[in-house]
Amino acid sequence: MTSQQIDLVKQTGRLLWSIDPALIGDVFYSRLALQYPQVRALFKGPLDVQYGQFADMLNIIVARLDRPGEVAVEIADMTRWHEAYGVQPAHYAAVGEVLLWTLEQGLGKQWNADVRDAWLACYQELSQQMLARVYAGGYAAEGH
Repeated sequence: MTSQQIDLVKQTGRLLWSIDPALIGDVFYSRLALQYPQVRALFKGPLDVQYGQFADMLNIIVARLDRPGEVAVEIADMTRWHEAYGVQPAHYAAVGEVLLWTLEQGLGKQWNADVRDAWLACYQELSQQMLARVYAGGYAAEGH
């Protein structure tokens, strides 16, 4: 990601945090269930807990985008959680598509090609790092 893309993600991320996290989570998981029910079925437990985890994860990652070492710690945790849920490498594209759609809905008129490209670059970078961990043996390979 470029520094401009990081700035755009942070700026638009702040706009998203002004929206109720449960609403963003509901939009994301509802769309995921509609478009990819096989992926949505992997995320068990109360939806309000899932909504909160989703919003917290987005907030933490966005806040730390300019601190790669801290993001790496979050990626390790997310990889472990996703492996526990049974998320497969093929699911990452589906989640990315739904995430971008959710962000577009949440940002409304603030959504444009530059914002889309910035969030896409962010998701691609994070998911590539997560997939690299999965293919290398994931979290367990680190002795955790």
